[in-house]
Amino acid sequence: MTAGAAPNWYPDRADIIYIQHSPHAGKEMPSMHPMLVSSPRAFNERTGIVIGFPMTHAEFNKDNPFAVAVQGPKNEIGYVLAFQPKSFDWRERKAGPHPWGGGHDAILAAALAKLDAICGISQT
Repeated sequence: MTAGAAPNWYPDRADIIYIQHSPHAGKEMPSMHPMLVSSPRAFNERTGIVIGFPMTHAEFNKDNPFAVAVQGPKNEIGYVLAFQPKSFDWRERKAGPHPWGGGHDAILAAALAKLDAICGISQT
């Protein structure tokens, strides 16, 4: 995990980053966890806010129709929680790069499609 990133680093769309999710409430994910970023770098840089989806290795998400399974570089399985989009102040929450890096466009598209199925964004 990271304690924050270099001063010239900014999260970008389709990156996986580490970010602090606490404080939390109820069924929200706590602590430092990965997040799949959905907002573009220009937005994140200008506003200091990042929008994305939390990720976990919790296996009970295997059958969750609103989670996207992701295979990591060491064959570990993670889950993008498309039903819990978040926006965070990424600087205050000590965000930084995750070892899985960026370029996860197909995974992001799958997560956004699930969010659309929940919220009907494309129907408006």
